[in-house]
Amino acid sequence: MNETDIPNVEIWSGKGRHDENFPVGSILIARKYRDPIHRFYAFARNADDIADSPALSPQDKLDRLAVMENVLLGSGESGSPSALALRASLAETGVTPRHATDLLVAFRQDAVKSRYATIDELYYYCNYSALPVGRYVLDLHGEDHDCYSPSDALCMSLQILNHMQDCAKDLTELDRCYLPQALLDHFGTSVADLRLPAETPGLRRVFITLLDRIDRMNHAASELPEIVRNRRLRLETGIIHGMAKRLARRLVRNDPLAGRVGLRKTDAIFSTISALFSII
Repeated sequence: MNETDIPNVEIWSGKGRHDENFPVGSILIARKYRDPIHRFYAFARNADDIADSPALSPQDKLDRLAVMENVLLGSGESGSPSALALRASLAETGVTPRHATDLLVAFRQDAVKSRYATIDELYYYCNYSALPVGRYVLDLHGEDHDCYSPSDALCMSLQILNHMQDCAKDLTELDRCYLPQALLDHFGTSVADLRLPAETPGLRRVFITLLDRIDRMNHAASELPEIVRNRRLRLETGIIHGMAKRLARRLVRNDPLAGRVGLRKTDAIFSTISALFSII
């Protein structure tokens, strides 16, 4: 088969940026940056959908992700429309493809790995699944790399919060659990308990332990809206930071096994008001 004959490897789940917990290239962002962010998101969304597909074998997932990377880096021209669109965007903006290829490290891991032994293993995964998103947005805006550290803290917080929200769903639909086995063992609970209709005392202690770490991450991330130079990005990061803190508080009070613990419209409103006051 000629390279030009490679069929489209992407399989869209139907999810879009409006399905995410937090804004993705919203109208708060300057118009010239929105399309590049949307292209980056589309690439990530399609790669994530491949990694999460219950219909594909692990090897098929890896092969499809390899096609996406080849197109992104210019060694292929067909098979991944989102990678081709992102490649053009990166050429226009001058942002490195490293952030996108880092994401693929995490998606390849999702294709073959379904359990996490320790918190360090989970952090390693987040280093590739979450941190590149914030770094891409910062580089797109020409922000200093001094912003990386608080951005990393915020992105890791958001990723682990999402894992906690979807812990039951991930196990049921993907046979995947991101909760560290060492924590489950320490508090006398198990992955199987995630199939119960309500959390056990042991699971609650696992969640609280993770939420204590998330609180520290959110505290470290509080610097981000203060040091970002772009005023509109400062506002968006402030809103996201506020929403992360509010979601963490909801997970402290609510059981993610009894129903998905999510944000409400009021959370976005209050986070926006708080962010506006912080930059005035």
